[in-house]
Amino acid sequence: MVVFVCWWILDPGVLMFALLLVLCLAEGTRSQIRYSVPEEADHGTFVGNIAEDLGLELTKLASRRFQVVPSSRTPYLGVNLENGVLFINERIDRDQICRQSASCQLNMEVFLENPLELFRVEIEVVDINDNPPSFPEPDITVEISESATPGTRFPLESASDPDVGSNALRTYDITTNNYFYLDVQTQTDGNKFAELVLEKPLDREHQAAHRYVLTAVDGGQPPRTGTALLVVKVLDSNDNVPVFEQQVYTVSLSENAPVGTLVIQLNATDLDDGPNGEVVYSFSNHISSRVKDLFSVDPRTGRVEVRGEVDYEETSLFQIFVQAKDLGPNAVPAHCKVLVKVADVNDNAPEITFSTVTESVSESATPGTVIALLSVTDRDAEENGLVQVEILGEVPFKLKSSFRNYFTIVTDGLLNREHADSYSVTVVARDKGTPSLASSKSIRVQVSDENDNAPAFTQPVYDVYVTENNVPGAYIHAVTALDPDVGPNALITYSILDCEIQGMSVRTYVSINEETGYLYALRSFDYEQLKDFSFMVQASDSGAPELSTNVTVRVIVVDQNDNPPLVLAPLGKNGTAREPLPRSAEPGYLVTRVVAMDADDGENARLSYSIQRGNENGMFRMDWRTGELRTARRVLAKRDPYQLYDLLIEVRDHGQPPLSSSTSVLVVLVDSVAVGRGGGDKTGTSKAKDGTLDLTLILIIALGSVSFIFFLVMIVLAV
Repeated sequence: MVVFVCWWILDPGVLMFALLLVLCLAEGTRSQIRYSVPEEADHGTFVGNIAEDLGLELTKLASRRFQVVPSSRTPYLGVNLENGVLFINERIDRDQICRQSASCQLNMEVFLENPLELFRVEIEVVDINDNPPSFPEPDITVEISESATPGTRFPLESASDPDVGSNALRTYDITTNNYFYLDVQTQTDGNKFAELVLEKPLDREHQAAHRYVLTAVDGGQPPRTGTALLVVKVLDSNDNVPVFEQQVYTVSLSENAPVGTLVIQLNATDLDDGPNGEVVYSFSNHISSRVKDLFSVDPRTGRVEVRGEVDYEETSLFQIFVQAKDLGPNAVPAHCKVLVKVADVNDNAPEITFSTVTESVSESATPGTVIALLSVTDRDAEENGLVQVEILGEVPFKLKSSFRNYFTIVTDGLLNREHADSYSVTVVARDKGTPSLASSKSIRVQVSDENDNAPAFTQPVYDVYVTENNVPGAYIHAVTALDPDVGPNALITYSILDCEIQGMSVRTYVSINEETGYLYALRSFDYEQLKDFSFMVQASDSGAPELSTNVTVRVIVVDQNDNPPLVLAPLGKNGTAREPLPRSAEPGYLVTRVVAMDADDGENARLSYSIQRGNENGMFRMDWRTGELRTARRVLAKRDPYQLYDLLIEVRDHGQPPLSSSTSVLVVLVDSVAVGRGGGDKTGTSKAKDGTLDLTLILIIALGSVSFIFFLVMIVLAV
């Protein structure tokens, strides 16, 4: 505990000094500080510096949003939110706002954010002696029978003083005389009242009236006084006075008892007969006006009843002074005191007040993060005022006791906005009365997003099929990534990670729309040059820090039938090949083999061979798969020895639409292979063998030619 004591001088017309007491209870998010300030202080009077007294950094008050809890604001006090100075905003009249209460306290709560801290500020309003005691009337008349015996007491009307404590009414005094003295007594509530005590018998014939000055004195320094003229009228004798059964009665009364409820049945007896023995009841002179508002006494029966709303929370004990007086002449009243103890009834449900609520809490908040501050009060007493507080339902929050009747709602575990983006938190307060009373209040807590999720693509790998000869700039596919976060944390940007394809940047081949993920081809692809290629696409969110994910995109170039077959063999001058055919050739004799190839793939490169012209007499047949040209029958010997067959051979692929090429083969009939080739005599078998050797050579030449052509194409593309 740290106590700060400071004396300072105020306006001399108000008070020469006042005490400032600061009590700091530092305990995490809960602390309190206490000040004292005199009532009637002028506007702007300095009370204290909350920030300095709590050890807060003045430079951080603005950034931490130092402020007063709205529900605790009071018009009497102001706080400079920039420097933490607490000052008088409006003149405080303690006697008006707290009346006769022994303690007069103004409370407020202030808090700061980042982290959330609550401080309770208690301001004790110190009473100053600004009111003298005063009597209800300037003249007080008391009638006393001359037969009254010494020691008889007569209660006098009390004076009132709005001040409290040492400044309140302290005593009474009376002019010095030979007949009476004052006995000043204190009630259970601390109020003073005086009884006039007869000290010497009275004689009406000697003196019919006595006049004295009655003075009420308070305890201030210097004391202030109030006076009234006390007139004592001496009456002729009335032998007997009423007598109560008891001088003090104690009864119990439940609060909220309905009007007309019996409090007590009083009975006073008078031994005289007739009017001298007939008793009437009334409240004593010094009874308070509040008692008169709440209770009544029947003048004939002495029945004391409830006439107003009795509230335990306002007052738990009442003192009712009743006098009984006969109807005879010069009657002397008798007095009794009724102590009414008010029994508390559980008539007040707990009240929940949220001092501050954090609008949102981050999903990354650590367990124990404060999201709300609340107070719970119950105006009832004992068991009826004991309150249990809990949070309803399964939510990741819990209550933590702060100081006095304050609680904090803190996170109880980790939050996940993607699982739940808000919670309704209901606080229930239930007292222990019978029957129990409860109340509840709910707040809505928003869970703010943190960038804790990287984008995720909808596929592990994207296979993109693009037909060759595509138009540059054409859309080819779209990649999609999803991010369960929200706001900037879910705003995705797409990009292509650079790599090389055939020695060139992939970004010269494809591009991507950074917002939509649409992929576009930047060039026309040629299946015969590039059958497929792969690259990486990155999806990045806009959070801080940025999170990203990569995915592989494989572009597969689909072949298009854009290349006709190329005839490699047989070759001849001017595109026409000459092949000899012996007249002695048997059916099935291999004349030649047409060799062709297609740069396309699949069905686009599967070839078929056929004779389109020159085989009208059916001399030849061609294998449509292998391209072998053979005789279909024997050669007729009678034919011209130099007879020629001019054949047009077509090679067709199976693409859609199909492409074809043709070549001419001139078949020359010879007597022998040697004649046709200008060499020696050869048989059909040797011819077939030579044909086989020639075919092998042709294939080697063809493959070499294709490789050479491909090499030239690559050089051209590279340039």
